[in-house]
Amino acid sequence: MDLRQKITIKDVAREAGCGIATASRVLNKSGPASADVRERVEKAARDLGFSFSAIGRALQGGRSMTIGCLVPSLANPVFAEAVQGVQEALKGAGYQLLIASSNYDGDVDNEAIATLVAKEVDGLIATMVAPERSPALKQARARGVPVSLMFHDPLDGFLTAYVDNFDAAREVARRFADLGHQKTAFLSLRFSSSDRSRNRYAGFHAECRARGLPDPALIELSEAEANTPEVLAETLASLDGLTAIFASNDFLAIAVQKAARLMGKSVPQDLSVVGFDGIEIGRLLDVPLATIETKPDVMGRQAAQTLLDLMQGRASTQRPPLPFDFRAGATLARPCMESCDDDQVAPWPPSVHSLKTDLKQG
Repeated sequence: MDLRQKITIKDVAREAGCGIATASRVLNKSGPASADVRERVEKAARDLGFSFSAIGRALQGGRSMTIGCLVPSLANPVFAEAVQGVQEALKGAGYQLLIASSNYDGDVDNEAIATLVAKEVDGLIATMVAPERSPALKQARARGVPVSLMFHDPLDGFLTAYVDNFDAAREVARRFADLGHQKTAFLSLRFSSSDRSRNRYAGFHAECRARGLPDPALIELSEAEANTPEVLAETLASLDGLTAIFASNDFLAIAVQKAARLMGKSVPQDLSVVGFDGIEIGRLLDVPLATIETKPDVMGRQAAQTLLDLMQGRASTQRPPLPFDFRAGATLARPCMESCDDDQVAPWPPSVHSLKTDLKQG
């Protein structure tokens, strides 16, 4: 036999001297066979190096045994941890994961969803730009593909695994207020395309007002700007009297610390910084990051379990938000004007004219 040819069940049956149906029953352990026949079939399969194709076996039942998973980025460990949680939950059910990332681009989201559906995935788990407005996601659901979201706050018609972004952001505002901060800002990457960032800003803004603080400035950066400390330093320099920043994720919070150093400022003596997500690297910094700590792996497992329930026809309802914790870190302190003598307070550097960042007032 030509070893380059694919070995099939027909080859096993011929080698064992039995019918195809008998060989299939033995290898699938799905029916009776004598001990002699079972031994011959199993030996033939071993000798020929035969194994069932998982996909071929699944397609016999009308399933591909694959799940599509779409996230904005795999460079951000928050999403990577969530994907790991998804994979762990699905592994026990025999499913394989097909992973795509979109770099926070709505058009790429739609292309990725369409590609995954074309590959006949049995279900979708997604974090994306505006799932409620995605034509590809709408088409997937019309074809009967179950969908489970993660990280998104609840949306009509979808089930999601999430933390309450609004409530978590209120906790940050309370911490700032309790320490005496007045001039604050919210820093976001692609604010307009992230419901998580918008809900965090809304909660932060609401609690600032409830505490009698001025409305926080809203700073929206592109990814290129966020990765350029000099640009971020220029942006911060334009906000006179700023003493505290709430960044919509930990990477941005770490970028703020770099920008502050360029300005000759110290964190938290001159500027308090709080992030969101609780990535492990934040604990390892010289000045450990204060942040809202979440459990993305748990979020991934919950999203996967919801999807499994949907695929198996079990009744599913929206689960309550997952818990979060405030990790104090060492980047949060009272503003310098309270803790320093007047002659020790260094003024903020003057604003640089070449700002391209879109600054909005909440």
